[in-house]
Amino acid sequence: MKISARIGMVNYINTAPLYEMWRQTVRRADWQVTEAPPTVLNRMLHENELDLGFVSSQEYALHPGEYRILSDLSISATGTVGSVFLFSNVPFSRLGECLVLLSSQSQTSVSLVKIILEEFYRITPRYRVSMSSETDAESEKPAAVLAIGDEALRLSAGGEYLYRLDLGEAWQVQTGLPFVFAVWAVREEFYRKYPETVQAIHKELLRCLRAGKEQLREISALVAGRVPMDAEACFQYLQGIEYDLGSEKQEALIRFFEYLVSRGEVPATALPLKVCGKQ
Repeated sequence: MKISARIGMVNYINTAPLYEMWRQTVRRADWQVTEAPPTVLNRMLHENELDLGFVSSQEYALHPGEYRILSDLSISATGTVGSVFLFSNVPFSRLGECLVLLSSQSQTSVSLVKIILEEFYRITPRYRVSMSSETDAESEKPAAVLAIGDEALRLSAGGEYLYRLDLGEAWQVQTGLPFVFAVWAVREEFYRKYPETVQAIHKELLRCLRAGKEQLREISALVAGRVPMDAEACFQYLQGIEYDLGSEKQEALIRFFEYLVSRGEVPATALPLKVCGKQ
């Protein structure tokens, strides 16, 4: 018997190697896909409007009793990620008490930039959260802006800021570890009730990812115009994005969660990780 599943997908360029192949090759009317930014998918998964999906790493840590992580899948980077930046018009070490505009699209990136500024740089800026890096004329102009995904790629190409900090690179310099921005999480109750359906979806996600990586140049040419950027630049960018969740990535997740626990942002029960599927 086919079991319906509600699946959350992020349609940023960095998910294209998996998601473009999914859209081209998966024909399952019983698997209903919702496209949305990470924070929207986080809320939907938490509120049982989705059964599984690509969500911010921090969403798992916030509600660890509700989810399991699918093995071998992530959005991560070892060093430079290329699409999660803090842009600034003053040196980062001088941002203390300055206004920093934070993207509301990813809670993981918001927490990561706070860790980098407060724990690594030892400064405490003021923060404001916004859907967009653009500000209205009446608002205080921020000294720095956090941008993720396609918006970060556009701002990076625009060159309007004097300084930019790649958060994946800043994390690796300090910790020696990669950073995991997003994971595939499945609701615990859905996993327990329909393990075979979860296994089938997991298998298809991994197949799509393998196929997408094999066709990376074609996919780069297909999606580059969204930014816009040329196909070669898109190809180089996507080559730097990593999609696995091996032992080092899990160690990196644990280190990030330890910071979140120490800062009181997530419960201590976020550890240890609950990972299901082939290791």
